[in-house]
Amino acid sequence: MSEKTMQQEKVKRKIGRIGAGSPDYPALLKEIKDYPTELFYIGNIKLLKKRCAAVVGSRNTNQYGRSMAVAISKKLAERDVAVVSGMARGIDTCAHRGALSANGSTIAVLGCGVDICYPAENSGIKKEIEETGLVISEYAPGIKPQRYRFPQRNRIISGLSEITVVVQARNNSGALITAELSAEQGREVCALPGNIDSQYNLGSNKLIKDGARPIVSIADVLEAMGLDAIEQQEAEKLLSDTEMKIFNILRQDGEMGMDEICRRLGKPPAYVTGIVTVMELKGIVFSSLGKIFIAKG
Repeated sequence: MSEKTMQQEKVKRKIGRIGAGSPDYPALLKEIKDYPTELFYIGNIKLLKKRCAAVVGSRNTNQYGRSMAVAISKKLAERDVAVVSGMARGIDTCAHRGALSANGSTIAVLGCGVDICYPAENSGIKKEIEETGLVISEYAPGIKPQRYRFPQRNRIISGLSEITVVVQARNNSGALITAELSAEQGREVCALPGNIDSQYNLGSNKLIKDGARPIVSIADVLEAMGLDAIEQQEAEKLLSDTEMKIFNILRQDGEMGMDEICRRLGKPPAYVTGIVTVMELKGIVFSSLGKIFIAKG
């Protein structure tokens, strides 16, 4: 038996299969009208029970798009959200890498059998995802990638996810199909705005024009899922006792004017203004229209 054949046999032994009646089958995916009756997988099938967010975009992209895909996915993974994407070149690959960089969860949905790596250049990241995340497909092992299968698999990417985040997309990007499917499935669509004179952003900017939530900061993605950008334990490590008091007041009661914060703390405005300024520099709060808000990202 050749080394290649031995490797193929090893991969086949790792492949699992679940039907729509399995307790491991994701409930959110079953909400879509044309959910797959079975899924093939390699990796941790329990990730299908986690909260998921799709992060998708064009294969052809620029440094801005790639860096934002990594940053958004990393932040989601840090909040224990599984990042779902299609393991394609460009934004998809960056989304998976961002989640992995945070030692978080990521799910790759393929348009071919799970024993096939497409594109071939992603063999390294596919192995990483198999070891710590999950690779799934509705196509049986051995099924080769075909152009028409990728739009079909996009309904699974959106169907698994509470929201779909389009980081960067051209006018003809398959990510726009995922966004459209997400909207049809009753899920929220977010899009990262970009230069209006760049071909890389035409599709994502159009999504915003058509009603997608614009991503002004990474916080907007977290907010769409009802998540705070900073958790209590993190705040306790970053903030002084007085800063924590202000943080807890804002977390409990929401945005608040400086006068009310001063009253609650029993401190003069000059003192509180200095503390809030330090908190702004730390990225914990921000001020707008005379009120103080907890920063969302």
